[in-house]
Amino acid sequence: MSDVQDLIHDLVAANRILAHEGLCDAYGHISVRHPDNPNRYLLSRSRSPELVTEEDILEFELDGTPVEETELPLYIERPIHGSVLAARPDVMSVIHNHCAEVLPFAITATPMRPAISTARRLGETLPIWDIQDKFGDTDLLVTTNEQGHDLSVSLAGHKAAIMRAHGCTVTGTSIPDAVQTAIALRNNASAILEGLRLGEIIYLTPGEVGATSPGRVSLRGHDRAWEYLCRRAGV
Repeated sequence: MSDVQDLIHDLVAANRILAHEGLCDAYGHISVRHPDNPNRYLLSRSRSPELVTEEDILEFELDGTPVEETELPLYIERPIHGSVLAARPDVMSVIHNHCAEVLPFAITATPMRPAISTARRLGETLPIWDIQDKFGDTDLLVTTNEQGHDLSVSLAGHKAAIMRAHGCTVTGTSIPDAVQTAIALRNNASAILEGLRLGEIIYLTPGEVGATSPGRVSLRGHDRAWEYLCRRAGV
């Protein structure tokens, strides 16, 4: 397969995984930067992630315009993807979801900090973006490039951002990286929520968050987590 075909295959797999893992229901979406043109990205037409096929994947400019005219329904929150990809050359894939475990952190002032080892990839804390700060009362959806740009400013160099009263936006250096970060975010949120029933949370120290993993280089090219997630989702 060509690089584009490989990415489309992985993008479909990612949609299925996000649905199977409970990160996306009828809503939510994942994109990937085009391998031959960094100013374009690939994203499904508007469809529930569990149902996405290779035929649903379309190509978009960073401003959200489809490269080829289409009558197919499109995700209205495309500005999330295009704006983040435009602002972050290091980002190859973007996920937006409304993960139920993350939502408590989107409606309170409690910061999202890593408390479990697999959440080290999140960094020391995640920013919270509030659409009301600049745009007032809205339906909370990111439907304009101006809103998407404002979100990308709050995201800055972080792996993810919490969207107040809405959900989250997650980035990755690849499709598997974005998916695994979204899962780590969900698992971290779940652990914190469960842990609070027992007492005070002991979060990871900055040194633990920034510690390197010995032996990681030897695993380059072998992503057993992605293989596992694909098998679980039946792809």
